[in-house]
Amino acid sequence: MPVTHVNRRRDTYYLHAGTTRTGKPGYWFSKSAEGDLVEAIPEDYEIYENPDAQVFLRKVQPQVITPFEVAVVERGLKRYAPDQNCMVDVRGEDIVVYHAERVTFDMDLPFFGVRELPPSYRNYMKVMRFTLIDEDERTFRVQRWCFRGSIDGWIDLWSSGGSGPLADLVERYLPHIGKESFYELI
Repeated sequence: MPVTHVNRRRDTYYLHAGTTRTGKPGYWFSKSAEGDLVEAIPEDYEIYENPDAQVFLRKVQPQVITPFEVAVVERGLKRYAPDQNCMVDVRGEDIVVYHAERVTFDMDLPFFGVRELPPSYRNYMKVMRFTLIDEDERTFRVQRWCFRGSIDGWIDLWSSGGSGPLADLVERYLPHIGKESFYELI
């Protein structure tokens, strides 16, 4: 039985194998069930689905961030930004928060039966990240994404107390997601 993964958009992906230009094994996911399908996930690899529902096979990542810390951010989103469409992803020492705007239609679409695009089909943008800066003390710094075309990148929020215990940063900064006050954070 080939390795498959159903992403959050309910698309089924099949794991394929091949060789790179240098002769090493290469792996990728495709919606096609044709070709060289893999029967088992290679050792030291894991399936990863990014916030845009793209599926990859990657080497197992070392866990710097604890599951408890991820849960602190996820619970914070439910408490401080409950009406926002957010998703959390861990990348190395970063806990990245993604946000998707609500997409509404000017007309009723009979095949959807809704006037709003379901969350699983929305595009998510990174908006905030919490970076572990002290592994012993478990302190973090917070940054927000700058959306100015010529300056796209992370902005440190040091001047407004942007480092400390994760729970404090979550309480202070997550309420701004999806609001005008987000753009005033510096």
